[in-house]
Amino acid sequence: MDLISRLQTLIAHNSISSVLPEYDKSNLPVINTLAEWFSALGFSCEILPLEGFPGKANLIATLGRGDGGLVLSGHTDTVPCNPERWQSDPFTLTERNGRFYGLGTCDMKGFFALILEALQHYQASEFKQPLIILATADEESSMCGARALAQQGKPKARYAVVGEPTSLKPIRMHKGIMMESVRLTGKAGHSSNPELGINALDAMVPVMNELMNLRRDLADRYQNAHFAVQVPTLNLGCIHGGDNPNRICGSCELAFDLRTLPGMSNDDLRDEIRQRLNPIAEQNRVEFSFEPLFPGVNSFETEATSPLVQAAERLTGHISAAVNYATEAPFLQDLGIDTIVLGPGNIDQAHQVDEYLAQDQIEPCVTLLRGLIEHFCLRTSV
Repeated sequence: MDLISRLQTLIAHNSISSVLPEYDKSNLPVINTLAEWFSALGFSCEILPLEGFPGKANLIATLGRGDGGLVLSGHTDTVPCNPERWQSDPFTLTERNGRFYGLGTCDMKGFFALILEALQHYQASEFKQPLIILATADEESSMCGARALAQQGKPKARYAVVGEPTSLKPIRMHKGIMMESVRLTGKAGHSSNPELGINALDAMVPVMNELMNLRRDLADRYQNAHFAVQVPTLNLGCIHGGDNPNRICGSCELAFDLRTLPGMSNDDLRDEIRQRLNPIAEQNRVEFSFEPLFPGVNSFETEATSPLVQAAERLTGHISAAVNYATEAPFLQDLGIDTIVLGPGNIDQAHQVDEYLAQDQIEPCVTLLRGLIEHFCLRTSV
């Protein structure tokens, strides 16, 4: 198959992942297709079903042996879409204006097609260190695929590239993300007499004030000039409480997002938030619960002196940078693998109507992948 045929096949598989069951789909058609293609090139393919997630699996495809090597990693799922708003069918690869349109062309099924294109250049016997292709499930929702691999201690390698869209510029740092929920439970009653109840909305006001104090404190304590937004951010995202204007609000829930810098701990932040909010709940006589909306993703940093960072900078001609969004990179780093984020396409196209991969990204990406493969897999000295 040629590059366009592979892109067509991958885009045609609906592998949306979503926290809403009505949108969520299996990623097995993509996993099985990739396993077939990489097996044909001599890779040993291991399909790993995810316990507790029916219809979801990871793929580890390995060519060559050794204690070093390179992982090329990507996720097989996409975000949901609004087909009625697209100019063309999101699940049909469409070429126009020097672009390939389709759901996942940029984020990030296109990366796998370009890996396969790069590999046409080599014979299996040339590999002195392993090349490992990692295809994960549900990055766009729970990141359960990457979490499962981290728990299993797989894969084993020295270097990894996560092929998220970076316009082919190496990324060696990104922020972590937490999404948390604060729930206060008071006592409902008739609004004509405040003594008849305990108003959870009233209690949420000092909770929100304290979270805004925390936001200012974190900005004072942590800065990193590599990031466009140089401080941690805390966004009060949504609030729900009460049921009628003439009833004392019996319960109220606030959800917020916190983006951390490298060197910050999600677990330590959760402890600090509990310590700050518990006294407020006690003073206002409300029950207090604080829970993550999902397990969160840690911040990530690979040293500028890493051979992988230096090779990527040399091959791309760009100095490595930092981004505010999160990826699966921390899970690979937790396995002791030097990791960067580097791939074709622009992040501005991700999660958008009429997602596309610009054709002028294809040849440079294939050349880059071949450079990385030759440096880390074909040379015995690496």
